[in-house]
Amino acid sequence: MGTDLHELLRSLRVWDVELPSFDPAAAPAEPLALFTTWFAQAVAAGQVEPHTMSLATADDEGRPDVRTVMLHGADTSGWSFATHVGSSKGRQLAARPYAALGFYWPAQGRQVRLRGPVTAAPSAESQADLHARSTGALAAALTGRQSEVLSSLEELARESQASWERAQHEPDAPVPSWTLYRLRPDEVEFFQGDAARRHVRLVYRRTQAQAQAQDGDEGWVRELLWP
Repeated sequence: MGTDLHELLRSLRVWDVELPSFDPAAAPAEPLALFTTWFAQAVAAGQVEPHTMSLATADDEGRPDVRTVMLHGADTSGWSFATHVGSSKGRQLAARPYAALGFYWPAQGRQVRLRGPVTAAPSAESQADLHARSTGALAAALTGRQSEVLSSLEELARESQASWERAQHEPDAPVPSWTLYRLRPDEVEFFQGDAARRHVRLVYRRTQAQAQAQDGDEGWVRELLWP
């Protein structure tokens, strides 16, 4: 007997936990500090894989695309992630270097959304980021050919095994196509869910003066949004 998707959807509930409060008046002047606090609280609350995020890009015809990737870091330079330059997201970022990120932490009913321009880090920095990660990450990068058509799972198994062996014996093996990207947000929204649907939404928007600067904590406008 098949599953009725609509009945299954109607049976689901969200935020079956005690949600934290959020006072936007007490929020810091810039978004990175609040993101760091919320991220640490998500980890403490037992959120599974809080460092995963949705990455939305657009191709050269303006058609949107989205996938889940891993956060590699966040500082005044931006929120970072990595991929092969020839992957679909790498090609899309080359054509349109602007993207959006989305974090969802249901353990606390929280979301964080960011939008802004994306830049690629220098090769040496990208390689250093890769080699600081796990053997599995290096093996996957060495396997390469991301987003290309795969002829069979057997071919993947062979290539992956060879890459694992190389990664184990050559932990500093270079992967020239591997690229670290940084999204420097123009806008960051923090969403705190509420059981009564009185969700609190606080958005930071970078001012023109801050948009022209390279770093610093000044130059953000904060506004509340209707849920």
